[in-house]
Amino acid sequence: MAEGLKVLVVDDSAFARTRVRRRLLNDPAIGDVETAPDGVSALKKLIDYEPDVVTLDVQMPRMDGLQALSEIMATAPTPVVMVSGLTDGDSETTIRALELGAVDFFLKPDTSTPEGKAALDRLADIVKQAATVTLSKMASTDEAVMRAAMENQLNAAANKPRPSSRRSLGMDCLAVIASSTGGPKALSVVVPQLPADRSTGYLFVQHMPPGFTKSLADRLNRSSALEIREAEEGDKLEAGVGLMAPGGFHMKVDSRGIIRLDEGPTIHGVRPAADVTMESAAKLYGANTITAVLTGMGVDGRDGVKAIKAAGGSSVVEHESTCAVYGMPRAVAEAGYADRIVPLDKVSSILTGYMNDRSKKPIGAVS
Repeated sequence: MAEGLKVLVVDDSAFARTRVRRRLLNDPAIGDVETAPDGVSALKKLIDYEPDVVTLDVQMPRMDGLQALSEIMATAPTPVVMVSGLTDGDSETTIRALELGAVDFFLKPDTSTPEGKAALDRLADIVKQAATVTLSKMASTDEAVMRAAMENQLNAAANKPRPSSRRSLGMDCLAVIASSTGGPKALSVVVPQLPADRSTGYLFVQHMPPGFTKSLADRLNRSSALEIREAEEGDKLEAGVGLMAPGGFHMKVDSRGIIRLDEGPTIHGVRPAADVTMESAAKLYGANTITAVLTGMGVDGRDGVKAIKAAGGSSVVEHESTCAVYGMPRAVAEAGYADRIVPLDKVSSILTGYMNDRSKKPIGAVS
């Protein structure tokens, strides 16, 4: 067998399996690719083949992607990349898979077009990145942490304020939370523990394509005391409300607290980019801007946190020990812009402390 990564491609379409296998084998870092038509067959191959990464179609006969993912994690934990379509059902299932431990996902392209064929190059990059993930870090949100998160989710659902009662609240603070690879799972721990009874508005930037950010926002909304939704052009910042940047758009907040979306050039190869959101937030809220940078590859967030720090705001980044990918937090920490570096389960309490510190501070005042 050739040296390099071993990949197991699981898809019920023979055409898709062939296409993906051929493209992956063109990458010199990938040495061997096996295929399986469904989850049942994949589980049989998993033990003997011992792949470095599994790509897993969301919709399959006999055993769907979620079932197969659960079995893989229970039988032989392996980095899994979900391969998803564009339907609402697929995006919802993909978000759930990311919460359950899938490392990343790939939007299934139309390979009959030149653009679709080129998109397969992105899959090879995602597979190589997935191979670097240490699953023990993905699992570091251990049972105790997850139990605490579940308790917060139950309490949050019961105590979620009605939107009409929130709109009378002013805002003392604006929080910006950024994440990428591993972000949906990290957010499912952090967000349910964030308080809705502070005079704080929230902006979320998760690197995802269109459609998936809405599914993620909807899932987080169901488990949080906050009202969380995908941002739309013209939305206004509100205390107790979290707005998520829609996939494919940069999100800014203008001088009146109004959300502005644009399809400008990608920054660090991504759109939405957290840097854009953070820089605009710092201009509006100054020292009353706080931020958290969670797991993710790349350097997005570094320049944005720099702007927040220059305005007198505060930052926290996720510690390497719990990151699926210690990229974005590392970039902030190594640049010297992180006020605190803590494990995932401590992020929400740090943010809450920052909010409390700013409850009486005039907007824009520098510490």
